[in-house]
Amino acid sequence: MPQATTSVRPPAVAGRFYPGEAEELRRTVQALLAEAGEPARDPAEAPRAMVLPHAGYPFSGAAAARGYQRLAPLREQLRHVVLLGPAHFVDVHGIALPEAEALATPLGTVPVSEALREQALTHPEVHVDGSAHAREHSLEVQLPFLQVVLADFDVLPLAVGRTTPQSCGELIERLWRADTLILVSSDLSHFHDDATARRIDAETTAAIESGALEEITPERACGAAPLRGLLWFARRHGLQAHTIAQCNSGDVTGDRSAVVGYGSYVFH
Repeated sequence: MPQATTSVRPPAVAGRFYPGEAEELRRTVQALLAEAGEPARDPAEAPRAMVLPHAGYPFSGAAAARGYQRLAPLREQLRHVVLLGPAHFVDVHGIALPEAEALATPLGTVPVSEALREQALTHPEVHVDGSAHAREHSLEVQLPFLQVVLADFDVLPLAVGRTTPQSCGELIERLWRADTLILVSSDLSHFHDDATARRIDAETTAAIESGALEEITPERACGAAPLRGLLWFARRHGLQAHTIAQCNSGDVTGDRSAVVGYGSYVFH
C-alpha cells in the first residue's frame, strides 16, 4: 500500500529574497538579529502583533530583525503564527489559504496549523486558493526569521485580497489567543523619490500609531488590506502600535530617485 504524502509548498523565493543555502541563510538571519541589538527579556514587553516588511533581506532584513528580536522572551510560549500579507500576483476576493499542509524554506518545513485552518474556514470570506500563494513572497520571507527565533511553531498563511477592515479584523479576532502571534507583512510606499517617500511614510507611520486605518491605502502600504484589518482589531481591543524601525531602499543602494519604504511596528 503506498504511503500518504504530505503536500508541501516549496520555497518560491530562495536565492532571490534570501540566501538559498541553509547555513548561509541561518548565518544571515543570525547576523541581522545580532545587529538589531539585545532584545528585551521581559515577556510583558514582547509584542503580540507586528507589522514587518517583506523585501529582500539586504534591503529590509535589518528593519524586520528589529521586530523579530523582540520575540526572544516568547520563544517557548508562541506556538502559532498567523501570517497575513497581500496577494501581489493574483486578484483575490476575500482571504485565501494555500492548499499545502506545510511551507518550506532552506531551513526546513513549517506545518500549516490544521486547527487554525479549520477555524479560519468558518469565516465567510476565507477560502482555499493555491494560486494566490504559488508565487507570493510576502509571507515566505518571514519564515526563516521565525524558524530561527521561535522554538516550535506552526503557521496560518493568509493572502488578503479585496475585503473590509472589519471582515479581516474579525478573522484576526477569531484566531487571537495567548500562544499566537499576529504578523502582518507589508512594505510602505513604492518608487517615489527619497524626499517624497519619507514624507508619505512618515504620514503612514503616524496613521498606524494613531490607529487611523482609514488613512492606510495601497499606495501607502502594499499590505494595506491586512494592515487595516489589524488596526481595526487593535482599535477594538485597545492595542497600541509603536514604531521600531523606518527606512527605505535608498539607504542601502544609495539611489534616491525611486525608493521603496520599509517600517517595523509592534503592538502591545
